[in-house]
Amino acid sequence: MARATSVFDKQAATYKGPREKLVPQLERFYGMVPEAVRLVEPANDAGSRPLRILDLGAGTGMLSAVVASAFPEAGFTLFDVSPRMLDQAKETIDGKVEVETGDMYEGIPAGPWDAVISALAIHHMTDQGKRSVYESVFRELRSGGVFVNAEHVLGETPAVQEHYAEWHRKQAFEKGLTDEEWADTVER
Repeated sequence: MARATSVFDKQAATYKGPREKLVPQLERFYGMVPEAVRLVEPANDAGSRPLRILDLGAGTGMLSAVVASAFPEAGFTLFDVSPRMLDQAKETIDGKVEVETGDMYEGIPAGPWDAVISALAIHHMTDQGKRSVYESVFRELRSGGVFVNAEHVLGETPAVQEHYAEWHRKQAFEKGLTDEEWADTVER
């Protein structure tokens, strides 16, 4: 946890800038999450209470900000290993937001949650760590809740993965990513 905290704390102030260069069709990528969260509404006591949403690996709060714009009455808990990232998140999101510093390897905040969301965070974990997080998420979800994990995955073969990685690097630099920003991305 110490290394991850150090890396993300160091990059917190500049983290948002390169995202649009690094994530193809960023608005569409994040924009599909509120659509999936809408699946909770029918199970949400007929809309009688605000949704409780947990953002795992929330970083600077970019994903929660998108979801909050679709669900302004929802209460959010942003969970991340980096206190500095969460400081940035508090500036990003208006509304009912709590932040909690912690390591997903050690567990997630207790629910029940109507929705658990995450974007580009869980891929940093080992396979066993991912399994543990998925088990925790489903244990903490309210009946009828949803888990939305917006993520990239490895290619089917090493050759496909290498091709994807090179395409990713090329398109990021075509959008203006700098060598320093790429090095920061690789460090994460």
